[in-house]
Amino acid sequence: MLTEERYRIILQRLQVSGIVKLQELVELLGTSESTVRRDLIDLESQHLLKRVHGGASLLHRRSEEPGMEEKTFKNVQQKNAVGRAAAMQLRDGECIYIDAGTTTLAMIPFIEAQDITVVTNGLSHVEALVSKNIRAYLLGGMMKSHTKAVIGSIALQNMDNFRFDKAFIGTNGVNAEFGFTTPDPEEALIKRRARQLSERSYVLADASKFGEVAFAKLFDLKEATIITDSIPERWRKSILEKTKIIEG
Repeated sequence: MLTEERYRIILQRLQVSGIVKLQELVELLGTSESTVRRDLIDLESQHLLKRVHGGASLLHRRSEEPGMEEKTFKNVQQKNAVGRAAAMQLRDGECIYIDAGTTTLAMIPFIEAQDITVVTNGLSHVEALVSKNIRAYLLGGMMKSHTKAVIGSIALQNMDNFRFDKAFIGTNGVNAEFGFTTPDPEEALIKRRARQLSERSYVLADASKFGEVAFAKLFDLKEATIITDSIPERWRKSILEKTKIIEG
């Protein structure tokens, strides 16, 4: 099979499924694992896909954000490690903010602190909190259909009624030069305001978020502590020069 034909088949499969495993491509193309790896490297260099552990994923535009369902099944073990480390930062009696997103959602099952109060803009989050008998407030405002996050001016006004001991914020990108970023400018406003209203802020990011840059900036790295499962070695030095990191 010609190289161009393999490229076409790989990209077609990604358009259908969004993510594809290396072994699946080996079987589909009837070629060796080393050949498929080289193909993925070439396609990534052309900005046609993104290599991930064990395969490849569709390359999202900076302004495009995957839906809640798609994100729920990506990097599950890594997100659980981040969530566990985040929950360990809580102390009894604190008032906190938990941002919408699947990585922040992963911290809720690990919460053991007693008598805490939580404000969130995530529909899935408030349901999970209530199921654990945790006192929870859901911000009012416009609900984003595909991420189940409450955003907009009403949500921003709601947030000003609160002050937080700690904020736990999600991000789509962590970059030493461009800081924390997310695809949606309106969601960026909510995240930024949560940081401003908190005595201490944490950004939850699994290893896949390092080096990424989305459309809208949240704030600089120095303005929050990063909680991650691990930081890729190629980014470690530049990130540690800007902020603190907690690895789960």
